[in-house]
Amino acid sequence: MFVSTLDTTIEFLKGVGPKRAELFQKELGIFTYEDLLNFFPFRYIDRTRFYKINELDPELPYVQILGRITSKEQIGEKHKKRLVARLTDDTGSIELVWFQSLKWVDENVTKGKVYIVFGKPTVFNGSFSISHPDLENYPRPATITGNLRLQPVYHSTEKLKKFFLDSKGIQKLQTLLIEQNLKEIVETIPSHILEKYQMAGRKEALLNIHFPKDVKSLKSAERRLKFEELFFIQLQLLHNKQLREMRFKGHSFDIVGERINTFYKEILPFELTNAQKRVIKEIRLDTQRGIQMNRLVQGDVGSGKTVVALMSMLLASDNGYQACMMAPTEILARQHYQSIVDLLKDRLVKVAILTGSSTKKQRTQLHSELEAGEIDILVGTHALIEDKVVFKNLGLVVIDEQHRFGVEQRAKLWRKNLTPPHILVMTATPIPRTLAMTLYGDLDVSIIDELPVGRKPIETRHLYEGQRLRMFGFMKEEIKKGRQVYIVYPLIKESEKLDLLHLEAGIEQLSYHFLLPDYQISIVHGKMSNADKQFEMQRFIDHKTQIMVATTVIEVGVNVPNASVMVIENAERFGLSQLHQLRGRVGRGAEQSFCILMSGNKLSPDGKLRLETMVKTNNGFEISEIDLQLRGPGDISGTQQSGVLELKLADLAKDQQILQEARNTVIETLSTDPNLENPQNSLLRTYLSKRSRGIAFDKIS
Repeated sequence: MFVSTLDTTIEFLKGVGPKRAELFQKELGIFTYEDLLNFFPFRYIDRTRFYKINELDPELPYVQILGRITSKEQIGEKHKKRLVARLTDDTGSIELVWFQSLKWVDENVTKGKVYIVFGKPTVFNGSFSISHPDLENYPRPATITGNLRLQPVYHSTEKLKKFFLDSKGIQKLQTLLIEQNLKEIVETIPSHILEKYQMAGRKEALLNIHFPKDVKSLKSAERRLKFEELFFIQLQLLHNKQLREMRFKGHSFDIVGERINTFYKEILPFELTNAQKRVIKEIRLDTQRGIQMNRLVQGDVGSGKTVVALMSMLLASDNGYQACMMAPTEILARQHYQSIVDLLKDRLVKVAILTGSSTKKQRTQLHSELEAGEIDILVGTHALIEDKVVFKNLGLVVIDEQHRFGVEQRAKLWRKNLTPPHILVMTATPIPRTLAMTLYGDLDVSIIDELPVGRKPIETRHLYEGQRLRMFGFMKEEIKKGRQVYIVYPLIKESEKLDLLHLEAGIEQLSYHFLLPDYQISIVHGKMSNADKQFEMQRFIDHKTQIMVATTVIEVGVNVPNASVMVIENAERFGLSQLHQLRGRVGRGAEQSFCILMSGNKLSPDGKLRLETMVKTNNGFEISEIDLQLRGPGDISGTQQSGVLELKLADLAKDQQILQEARNTVIETLSTDPNLENPQNSLLRTYLSKRSRGIAFDKIS
């Protein structure tokens, strides 16, 4: 088996050694030559311009000067020593100052020699100086990585800098690595794909990403490496999807029987939207194919995903199978359970709930009934994955807000039947198209893009602290009409105690304006027990309280159609997606609802854009695209935990076209050559074999 020198441990690169290697591993996750090669610059400094000394300005971020060292001396005593050199050109002179590594600098900086000097100019006592400048010999050596026009700048850390592994130090190692190992860089993308998109080869791209000849070469390198990154993510996702469809024969739901027909024709109290009907049809077709369904249903807050899930579970029941629905929190699980029970009106199937707070007696009875097949639909939290939970014949698993569950937690549900159950994943977090293609690229995607008939768009207003009395007055008007109000405070991650104090201060403020007994307040926050939270929420649901003061614990899972006002305090502290989720707690009844965003007077540009976006639109998908631009993919939907989105160069907000090209190319390749047996696809076959850690390539038959 061929072993590349790029697999060599970083310790053996000249200038690294054991201590620096350990730091590279801990600080940057760099273990091998290949890892260092794939550690790309995050920006570049234009080294084409030389400044004259009389052109210097303290406002300049950096300058490059060509001059001669005319003097050099060490000044000061013991720990306060510094080395000062004078650099002169034909317009004047400037001081170069070093406070560290004085012996090395003294030995390597020669009086009378011409240098290229690079650094940040500062003014001290009326004169310009540069501290710890970069010095290069003039003329620059003509090596393959020399004559830099665009100097790469690499991320570093304080610990690395102590070992002289700042950006300049990393650049030197990259220079050495590439000069010694350029011939070891092998191509990863087949030539016919490179030709189709007129892309640079990998060797050329890696050389120009670290040491670009010019802007054109840099752009070409970036495009090639971004395509490669996105292409191989799509290849893995879509190949896994192909494998799963061929390997995992699914239950075939051939019957549309009495339960689903009775529910649709006699019990369902409203007309389904066209979007709901379309998604149910897609699920129906999926479950007839005899292979395991894996479908993601995206739907904005209040779009009716629960009804779609229920009808899918009734379809399973009509075909003799059990179904379960797993939610990330007890509040949300109970909400789904109650919605399903209310919709079914105690008819057609038996529904049960299992959560962490279910008693031992309840669990014993439930386990027995479930294993006997007496429970048709089980709703619950993580408790569903416990080994004691045994189904007689599980045919469909519905997972709400999948990103809140770990991979292993989800997999435990699949294993609860010899034939894997169909999987329906739901999310109320609208996902930008590029993120969905990358994060859920192996799933079939359905979108519910209509709200139920009669739903009025929520009016959103942005008020500043000085308009608080106006906000309180509006709350009172709505409560007089018999409506209810949420007030949500931000959860400050650094200090939950601080958050509770903030919430308590808010309650104190409210008590001045909303006196007992005219107004009753429910209080819910993350420090409360589940039982206490449930008690307080139930009081609000039963209309025993008019105002619910809460932290973001109510972001999902509270459905009170009578609540018409959502007040979000310090709204500028929330992300767009979270603001949209919170707003979705109102507008669930027939009455006009309102969302009031309270903020301080000083807003960052991003904070201002978020609040303006919320006022302008109710469209969750439009909001998600702006959120992606602002935050990047790592913070949306918990995707930083997914392992899929560890992108080095590609930006899902900006590189939509490259992603689409990459995905289309993979689809085209796998449709014509599913096993990648064509010699022109041998590089792709090798890649997948390596990713399966030495296991023989999985063949689709």
